[in-house]
Amino acid sequence: MNALQIAASGMSAQQMRVDVVANNLANMSTTGYNPRRADFADLHYQQLARPGTVSAQDGSVLPTGVQMGLGVRPSSVSVVLGQGTLSQTGGDLDVAIEGKGYLEITLPSGSPAYTRDGALKRSADGLIVTSDGFQVSPGITIPSDARDVSINANGEVYASFANQVQPQLLGQLSIVGFTNDKGLEAIGSNAFVESPASGAAIVSTPGLDGLGTVRQGYLEESTVDSVREVTELIKAQRGYELNAKVITAADQMLSATTQVR
Repeated sequence: MNALQIAASGMSAQQMRVDVVANNLANMSTTGYNPRRADFADLHYQQLARPGTVSAQDGSVLPTGVQMGLGVRPSSVSVVLGQGTLSQTGGDLDVAIEGKGYLEITLPSGSPAYTRDGALKRSADGLIVTSDGFQVSPGITIPSDARDVSINANGEVYASFANQVQPQLLGQLSIVGFTNDKGLEAIGSNAFVESPASGAAIVSTPGLDGLGTVRQGYLEESTVDSVREVTELIKAQRGYELNAKVITAADQMLSATTQVR
C-alpha cells in the first residue's frame, strides 16, 4: 500500500504551501516586496499496464492502461511580479521605481546586488546607501553643506547650496533590468543577486530600454493581497487535513489485515 507515502508527500506539500503563505503575510509591510507562490508537480507513475498495450485475452489495445501515481513534489516557488502602490513619504532620499527595474547596490563583498527598496539614506561620508548600509551604484556623495536634495524622473540627483542659485548635479541613479526577473536569487534584506536563470544585468538610464522611472518622495508598497493569502492558507489547511485523513484510513486498513485469522 502506497497510500501512506502518497499522503505524506501531500502533507509535506501543503506544509510548504503554508510556509510560503506565512512568509507573504509576514512581509505585508515590506517595501517593494512581491509575494511568492508555491507550485507543485505529480511524482513518477507506476505503469502497471501501459496505455496502448495489447491485451493478452483478445488482442485488443488497452485504451487507458493502469498508471498509479506516487504523490506530489514541489516544482518551484516563484515570484508573482507586480507594481506596488506608491506611498508618499516626502523623504528627499525616498525613491520608488515606476515600472520595471531595480536599483543596483554593492554588497560588503564587493559583488553587485539589486533591490526595489528605495528607502535610501546618507552615510557618515555622505554616500547614498540603503537602510542596511549598502552603497547604491554608482556611488553618489552628497556634500555636508547641501541644503536639500532633489531627484528627477531620470534619476539625476541634484543638490542646492547656500551660495549657488542653480542646483548642482551630483550624479545619476541607474536602473538595472533582467530578461527573466523571476530567475533572480533572493538573499534577504530586500535584495537579489544575478543567477544563470535571470540572465545578465542590463544597466540603463531610468525611462530607457523599457525600464521604469524614478519618483522622489515615494516608496513602493508590498503587493501582498491579504485576502488572497488568507484564502490560500485555508485551502492549504484543508488539504493538509484531508491528507491526514488518508493516513488514518490507510492505518485502519493495515490494522484490519493484521486481525485477519
